[in-house]
Amino acid sequence: MSTSIPSPAFSAPCIGVFDSGVGGLTVLRELRRQLPAVPLIYVADTAHAPYGPRTSEYIAERSLRLSEWLIAQGARMLVVACNTATAHAIAALRARWPEVPIVGTEPGIKPAVAASASGRIGVMATVATIASARYHGLLERHAGGAQVTSQACPGLVDLIETGELDSPALRQRLAELCRPLHDARVDTVLMGCTHYPFVQPLLQAELGADVRLLNIETAVAQQTTRLWAGLDLPAQAAGATVRLATTGDPVVLRRFVDRALGWTDVPTEALAV
Repeated sequence: MSTSIPSPAFSAPCIGVFDSGVGGLTVLRELRRQLPAVPLIYVADTAHAPYGPRTSEYIAERSLRLSEWLIAQGARMLVVACNTATAHAIAALRARWPEVPIVGTEPGIKPAVAASASGRIGVMATVATIASARYHGLLERHAGGAQVTSQACPGLVDLIETGELDSPALRQRLAELCRPLHDARVDTVLMGCTHYPFVQPLLQAELGADVRLLNIETAVAQQTTRLWAGLDLPAQAAGATVRLATTGDPVVLRRFVDRALGWTDVPTEALAV
C-alpha cells in the first residue's frame, strides 16, 4: 500500500484518523484543538464513500485497509471518525491490533436521553448505522423509557460531500428528513454522523430553535486525549503537523477544507489503498 504522491511517515508518533469522506474532519478539528502538540494524519476514503449503503463486510474491509496504512505511517492510536465504520468495523480493528488504542464514534444515546425534557429524542444517522446491531445495543442499554425516533438519512452524506453546504437540494433533503422528527415532537436530536455538523445551522433552522442539537466530536476528542496521555510517549513540539490524504480527488478535498475549516496551510495527498 502506498500513496500516489510519496510522502515520508511522521518521525514522531502520531494519531491516525479516518472516515468514509469529509465528515471526520469535524473530529479532526476538535482533536487539533485539544491536542495541538500531537501530529495528526487523516484519511478520507472518498473513492469508496458513502459507507451508509455498503455491506458490513465491505465497511470492515475498507476500515482494515485504511488502518493498516495509518499504522505504517507511524500512528500509535486510531480514531474511527465515522459512526458507520465504528458500528460495523471497530471490533475487527481491535481484534487485528489489540495493542493499539482505538477510539470509535457512536451515537450518544445516554447523553441525549439525559438532555431531553420530554423523553422524546431523535437520532439522525446513516442507513447502515441505524441498521447495525451495535446501534440497537446502544438503544437497549441507554434509551430506558425514552421514545427514540431513529431517522435514517440516505443521500445526505453525498450532498455534504459536494461541499455545497447551502444548496437548494440540501435544504430540501433536510426538510424531508426532519419531517418525521417534527411529527414525533422530539425536543432533542442527536447528529449520529460526523458529516452532519457541517450543516448544523441549516438543520437547526429546519428543526426549530426549541429543539436541542447534540454532536459527538468533543467527546471523541476527550476520550482520545485521555488514552493518548496514558501511552506515556515523549513530549511533542508545539504546532504539530497535520496531514490529509484521500482515496478520491485531493483537489476536491483541498477545496472543502479551505471552505469549511479555513485550513489553508494543511497539505492534501492522493492515496491508493
